[in-house]
Amino acid sequence: MPDRRTQLLDAALTVVAAKGMKGLTHRGVDAAAKLTEGTTSNYYRNRAALVEAVLDRLEQLDAALLQDQGPAGPPQNIEELAGQLAALVTALAGQHAGLTRARMALSLDKPESVTAGHFRLVGGLEQALATLGIADAAARARDVADYGDGVLLHLLTVRRDEQPDAAAIAAAVRRLLG
Repeated sequence: MPDRRTQLLDAALTVVAAKGMKGLTHRGVDAAAKLTEGTTSNYYRNRAALVEAVLDRLEQLDAALLQDQGPAGPPQNIEELAGQLAALVTALAGQHAGLTRARMALSLDKPESVTAGHFRLVGGLEQALATLGIADAAARARDVADYGDGVLLHLLTVRRDEQPDAAAIAAAVRRLLG
């Protein structure tokens, strides 16, 4: 069982995913965590402290997700890289959709909060592309990251009733890198 702080922060992410940042209140988190009213405010005295803790928890969960979803080693070719990225996108739009929604809501409210994670992702992608000998790896990494962000947005909004197609996503990544 997670400790109380983790329980509260996971409940806060659930609230943000469902209701956006306007829904993130101490009472809302208490209710989502099924705890006595006032519990969240005992741990996080004001909303700013709560939001900062939620951002830290999101970063922890993102790091764990990348480690769990990530490959055992660097991709050996574009085909493998495209498959890895497609698997990550489908996981973020599927089993981790709530976390993705929360990340998007937080990024709209606090754009600077996701900047470091974005640059880590793009930097890792750029390094992988450079290792594979892809010309202009920095620009291509940005293009692939932008494509992934757009696909995620569409899978969570206008295409939410569709099953993500990992093969189609991988094919699009290959085209971007071709």
